[in-house]
Amino acid sequence: MSAVLQDNSYQILDNLSTAVLIMSTQQQVTFINAAAEELFGISRRKARQLNLAEIPIDDGSMSLADSLQHDQTKVQSLTYREVTLKPPTAEECVVNYTISPLYNGAKQEGLLVELNRVDRILKIALEEQLIAQHLTAREIARGLAHEINNPLGGLRGAAQLLERELPEKSREYTRIIISEADRLQSLVKSMLGPRSKPDKTEINIHEVLDHVSKLIRAESKGLCRISFDVDPSIPVIFADRDHIVQAVLNLVRNAWQEVGNDGEITIKTRVHRSFTIGHRFHRLVLQVDIRDNGQGISKDKLKQIFYPMVTNRSEGSGLGLTIAQSLISKHGGLIECRSKPGETIFSILLPFDGKAEDVNG
Repeated sequence: MSAVLQDNSYQILDNLSTAVLIMSTQQQVTFINAAAEELFGISRRKARQLNLAEIPIDDGSMSLADSLQHDQTKVQSLTYREVTLKPPTAEECVVNYTISPLYNGAKQEGLLVELNRVDRILKIALEEQLIAQHLTAREIARGLAHEINNPLGGLRGAAQLLERELPEKSREYTRIIISEADRLQSLVKSMLGPRSKPDKTEINIHEVLDHVSKLIRAESKGLCRISFDVDPSIPVIFADRDHIVQAVLNLVRNAWQEVGNDGEITIKTRVHRSFTIGHRFHRLVLQVDIRDNGQGISKDKLKQIFYPMVTNRSEGSGLGLTIAQSLISKHGGLIECRSKPGETIFSILLPFDGKAEDVNG
């Protein structure tokens, strides 16, 4: 392969953020650069041991080796986009990759494979979509609240006046009208979410999570199973304790209602450095994952779960996730969700600086 790439070319490849593999015509790896070492979780010294047949892509119906074999005889370069790679010795990732034949004169000597991770790009786009979704939902809720509150107030007042004119035995009906008007007004206020700005202080996120787990265990009479996978070195975070407790409680309660007392809930904490939430950059970001082993959420429902009144349960109001998203957004954070059959994970992302406010307060 030295005829194809000179030694000094390898140094250039090592400085690329793109992962590069050079393959022989027998699909043996002859070179990987530093970015590829990180992507596949293998050192250059062991590059020849990298078996691409053991790296499934997308749904696992084919491997990375299969796609290379399919394109081995192609003359032109081919590009695959947003492919999920599942290396056995590294984390799952989403990549765009290009396969190009390498020639020495007219003779093909191998393949050049270039892989670019696009996880973060896709994630930023999703985050911006969630932020825009939240702002849209809130504006819709505010408009509905205005349109509903005015006639409700008039209806309630008319029922009170009518009650004075009716005999005692007939007042049961006006009391039902007043009670239902109050219930609807309470529901509208819930749709709007918290009106007050966060009262931020230094809080220990693990103390908050422990408090929430005790509340859920009390609600379930000790039957709900919650386990923890936490990073004890996480520093204090600047946030409104009551807001964070309520947001986490809504998510954990949602998970418990999904799996019942026979399921399992896992709460995990980690820290990310040099991380963006939407279009905002933060030096440090806290991630709290609430995972359950329930049946999962369908792709169609996943796009709607943070809108008000969207719920799978007949007894639910569909406001728990909306309120949680609103509370976290007031801290410059975001709640994301990913789901597949047998696993749903809600991730709370919170900046440690506590300075980024929700754009509309």
